[in-house]
Amino acid sequence: MLKQGLELKQTQKLSPLQIQTIKLIELPIQELEQRIRKELEENPVLDEDLPSEKEDEGEAPREVSLSDYKEDDSIPSYRLRSDNYNSKEERPQYNTFSVKESFTQSLQEQLGYRNLTEHQYAVASFIIGSLDDDGYLRRSIDSIVDDLSFRANVETDEQEVLDMLKIVQEFDPAGVGARDLRECLLLQIRFMKKTPEVENATKILKNYFNEFTNKHFQKIMTRMGLTEEELKAAMSKILKLNPSPGGQLDDSYTDQAQQIVPDFVLEYKDGQLLLSMPRFSVPELKVNRKYADILIDAANSSEREKKEAAAFVKKKLDSAKWFVEAIKQRHNTLSSTMQAIVDYQHDYFVDGDETNLKPMVLKDIAEKTGFDISTISRVVNSKYIETHFGIYSLKYFFSEGLENQDGEEVSTRELKKALQECVDNENKRKPLTDDELVEKMTEKGYKVARRTIAKYRDQLGIPKARLRKEL
Repeated sequence: MLKQGLELKQTQKLSPLQIQTIKLIELPIQELEQRIRKELEENPVLDEDLPSEKEDEGEAPREVSLSDYKEDDSIPSYRLRSDNYNSKEERPQYNTFSVKESFTQSLQEQLGYRNLTEHQYAVASFIIGSLDDDGYLRRSIDSIVDDLSFRANVETDEQEVLDMLKIVQEFDPAGVGARDLRECLLLQIRFMKKTPEVENATKILKNYFNEFTNKHFQKIMTRMGLTEEELKAAMSKILKLNPSPGGQLDDSYTDQAQQIVPDFVLEYKDGQLLLSMPRFSVPELKVNRKYADILIDAANSSEREKKEAAAFVKKKLDSAKWFVEAIKQRHNTLSSTMQAIVDYQHDYFVDGDETNLKPMVLKDIAEKTGFDISTISRVVNSKYIETHFGIYSLKYFFSEGLENQDGEEVSTRELKKALQECVDNENKRKPLTDDELVEKMTEKGYKVARRTIAKYRDQLGIPKARLRKEL
């Protein structure tokens, strides 16, 4: 039997302006600039208000009062000009991390110097394109043979792929093209002068790699007949090798190596913290004169075509209004949120001392600003601040808290720093176990459980005591 009934539900519908603002808040400064350029391309009503244009014309750009056009659905009057910057000001400058030569590009250039057939070049080039960010080839030879056939229409076999891989493995940086860490280290050590230390290091990597990674030093000395000093000398050669050869060059064509432009700049002058948002290349916006004329011409016209044209212009103007207003709201939201973070962590931002970094979660800043936690999360995501002691992701300043023995709340970052100091100062011949680290932390005044020590140790990339043992 079918039943009919009424059900009342309360739903909240976001306005176009709210949707625009939410989307823009999430964008870091560079992506915002690209988004503005995209809006300029897609909305014909908008024009970039270039200073040079005004100088050439000898007059200010024509402003349009939207109230000149009357319709049942009235268009709100608003001045379509961004208030971000004065047009007379110079184009903004900001600091970035430099992007070096592309890793892939460097290898391709080296490949070009080899005397290869077109077919061999295609195979080797595909191998280069298959390397990961660390410079390793972590795919099977079979899968590369298959992909070359199906994706690149290049017929080959395992032996030819291995032959071309050997050529790639001769390229700089040494170790590139390795299929695992052991091969990576062996590819590098082969270029070293054949001293007794290097010979022993090579044998360790070839024959006792598992013992080496697990730090079973006594086994290695016994099986190779080495003294402790000889083993130390061999290990010093191995430890100088680079386990991540691809990390020497940034690949500017991958997401992992995009330039970082700080969204905020914090200066410390005369005992005061001064927060600013660096200027970016956002153009001032104005109404395109052609569309402005259509709008004004249609104001007192009864012609259907002109009315339709005016309706189109109205739609685009509404879109432009929401976009410009969303930019303003983004600026205000980011500014208020970052100022709240600076106020909350004032002592830390004075000198960058991590021990002054208070426990802080998204809820704390939401309460200070009046924004939703989701809004704070969007502001924090993918944003950076340049301070007088370095450039940091906003996420860096957020951490949970625990109490010390005095009942005072301390941040997990402070606890991790104390834990790192304990490990750094331990006797490497007899590293501290997790239980012993609990005792050391207790001596420093921190109440931390053993499982918490294990969790923080993993997060800091600190191995277990057995793996930290040194000769």
